[in-house]
Amino acid sequence: MLPDSPETYRGLNYPWGRRVDPAPGVPEEVAPGVYWARFPMPMSLDHINLWLLEDGDGWTVVDTCLDLSRSREIWEQLFSGFMGGKPVTRVICTHMHPDHVGLAGWLVDRFDSELWMTRGEFMMCRALLSDTGRPAPEVALRFYRAAGYTEEQLDVYRQMFGNFGKAVSALPDSYRRLVDRETLTIGGHYWQVIVGSGHSPEHACLYCPARKILISGDQVLPRITPNVSVFPNEPHSDPLSEWLASSNRIRAILPDDLLVLPAHEAPFFGLHTRLTQIIESHNRDLAALYEYLAEPRRVVDCFPALFNRKLEGHNFGLATGETLAHLNCLLRRRQATCAADEQGVNWYRQLPECAAFD
Repeated sequence: MLPDSPETYRGLNYPWGRRVDPAPGVPEEVAPGVYWARFPMPMSLDHINLWLLEDGDGWTVVDTCLDLSRSREIWEQLFSGFMGGKPVTRVICTHMHPDHVGLAGWLVDRFDSELWMTRGEFMMCRALLSDTGRPAPEVALRFYRAAGYTEEQLDVYRQMFGNFGKAVSALPDSYRRLVDRETLTIGGHYWQVIVGSGHSPEHACLYCPARKILISGDQVLPRITPNVSVFPNEPHSDPLSEWLASSNRIRAILPDDLLVLPAHEAPFFGLHTRLTQIIESHNRDLAALYEYLAEPRRVVDCFPALFNRKLEGHNFGLATGETLAHLNCLLRRRQATCAADEQGVNWYRQLPECAAFD
C-alpha cells in the first residue's frame, strides 16, 4: 500500500519516490487488487508501467509492452509466479502505440480472451501495421520535403518507415470497443473510461472512484510531456488543440485527490497541478513559436523555439511532428500563415495584424 515517506517535487507528491525502479516481474501493490509491474524497453524511454488488476478468477491487464523476447519472458514469469496460474481474462490497451499494444495480440491468443480498446486506437493501429515492410509512399516524402528535409534526412525517413509493426504482435480480428464515460466492472469495482485525444486518436484512461485511482496511460505523465504530432496521413490536423481541450476537460471532470498511475515514471498525487503544468507548457511554446515567426521559417527552422537539445534520428522525426502540431494550431487560430515556395517547401510566418499569443 502507500509508503510512509512520500517525496514531493514541483507540486507533485510521489508515494514511492520519483526515481523508484521496480524489478521486472516483481509487481508492487498500489491499492487492494491493483498491482504495478514495470517492464524494461531498449530505448531512451527505457521502461513502461503495466497494471495488473485482480478480476474474480482471472486478471485484467492494462497495457502490454513491446513484443520482445525479454517482455514475453517477464510475462511468463508472472503467469507461473505472481499471477498464480490464473488466466488473463481481459486485455485493455490505453492506446495504439507499440509499447502499449505490442503484446496485446499474443496475450489475447494465449488466453483466448478479449482485447478492449477504443475504436480510433484499434483502427489506427491496424492501419499502421499494414505499413510494415513497405516503402515510404511519395505523399509522405512530399510532406517531409515541405517541412524542409534534406535528401539525406529523407533517406533516414525511408529507412525508418514501416518500423511500427516490428515490435507489435498481430492484433485479433475483433475487439471490444471502449467508449468515453462508459463504466466497467473490474474486481467488483466500478471503473469509468475517460477518453482524451492529441497524443493518439482516442486514448482511454480508467478512473475508479471507490479506490481514488486514475490509470492514465500517456495522457497524464508526471515529468515528460507526451509527444503531440502531425503525421503525413493527416497533414492538416490540429492535435495540439485536441490535446489542450482534453487536458482541460480531464481537469474539470475528475477530482484532484486521485492516485495517478502513469505509463512512464512513478505514480503520483497532484492531477490538477500536473494538467495545469502541461497546459501552461504548451501555451508558452505557442507564444515562443509565434514570436519566432516574425520572419518566415520552415518547419525545421522552428526547432530552436521549442527544443533546447540536439535532434537526430527518431527524435528528429518526433520534433518535426511536434513542431507541425504547434504550427497547425497557430494556423487554425489565424495567428500564422503558410505559403509554399517553387520547390514545394512550406514557409510559416506570424500574421502581423494578430496580437501576440495570450
